[in-house]
Amino acid sequence: MTDLSALKYTEEHEWIAADDGTVTIGITDYAAGQLGDIVFVDLPEVGTEITAGEVCGEIESTKSVGDFFAPITGTVVEVNQDVIDDPSIVNSAPFEGGWLIKVEASDSVDGVDDLLEREAYVALTGGDA
Repeated sequence: MTDLSALKYTEEHEWIAADDGTVTIGITDYAAGQLGDIVFVDLPEVGTEITAGEVCGEIESTKSVGDFFAPITGTVVEVNQDVIDDPSIVNSAPFEGGWLIKVEASDSVDGVDDLLEREAYVALTGGDA
């Protein structure tokens, strides 16, 4: 089980886990629950430059289509093919197998200062996270 308190969060309901310059990004269990059954994900390709705060993909559910925002600036180095093949993994394991992309953060690490600790994210969601 992932230590949720070690992750950082955005107000748009993404989470990030940093590991030696590579950042793993996904959506939170709260976001997955709000979306409902996820049926399709559109993610940036490896090599794509993403910019903090900008839309870099979409997540489609049986209820709606939601934007996937880049929480940091950097270059996509890996895309979770398992999630593309079976998007429901995001619902069943958003913090483990349901991660979306891995990014090599830019030197400036734009966006990191805006990230929330777990306690602040839980407060943002009204305690539902």
